[in-house]
Amino acid sequence: MAIARAGKVEFGEGKPLALIAGPCVIESRDLCLEVGSAVSQIAEQYGIPYIFKSSFDKANRTSVQSFRGPGLDKGLEILAELKSRLQVPVLTDIHEVWQVKPASEVVDILQIPAFLCRQTDLIVAAAKTGRCVNIKKGQFQAPWDMRNSVEKARSTGNDNVCVTERGVSFGYNTLVVDMTSLPILRSLGCVVVFDATHSVQRPGGLGQCSGGAREFIPHLVRAAVAVGIDALFMEVHPQPDKALCDAASMLSLAELPNVLADAIAIRKALVSSSVGQKSSLQED
Repeated sequence: MAIARAGKVEFGEGKPLALIAGPCVIESRDLCLEVGSAVSQIAEQYGIPYIFKSSFDKANRTSVQSFRGPGLDKGLEILAELKSRLQVPVLTDIHEVWQVKPASEVVDILQIPAFLCRQTDLIVAAAKTGRCVNIKKGQFQAPWDMRNSVEKARSTGNDNVCVTERGVSFGYNTLVVDMTSLPILRSLGCVVVFDATHSVQRPGGLGQCSGGAREFIPHLVRAAVAVGIDALFMEVHPQPDKALCDAASMLSLAELPNVLADAIAIRKALVSSSVGQKSSLQED
């Protein structure tokens, strides 16, 4: 059984749908605490295991002038405080091998960004910490090619590995999601995560920053949950249009409850259907 562990949270086969959510980048301590507190309460209300996410550095911004975050030291300080105060696991991106050790001392999930999903040294270093490693599928990758990235992590003896679908490049400045990738990723024996917000991104679509079509987030969430995933990844913000990173593709915090309600309803329907089929087979 493919199970991922982050602090006290377990998600994967036979476990409840988990939520990984937070602002794209650490804009400030106060924003992280505001979003983390709000999402934690919403997740508790719906009975969903919650993992906070935010990046201390966005090293792959479109423009050199774009806001990247507070950096490693300050960022980890904020994440450590949030983790302690809210008592939730934390996820953040790492971009270089030297960031792995200090990040692993604070966060519960080390995330390999999509553009770096083939970086052997980075994946191996992350996996050697024993922390959960979430490898985001590159926009240029076929889902079956992620087997190589997963095997790099597992070569260390660490099986606490997730893979995340976040869309594939389709022409210029456009991403599409092939839902057949989800069962293919499942066949790798990993916990499968769906990133509903980066999947609506339009990379570099606004010239010096990425565009997006956040109105399609709820549709993709429903589709992915119906196909079958273990965790839902979404970047959320109280005022997405004013966000300092990925403003066009983040979900409004106010919309999160409705999106989760649909996801949970679909998940419950799938579980009920599965139980009913097993019961019918046993009777036959």
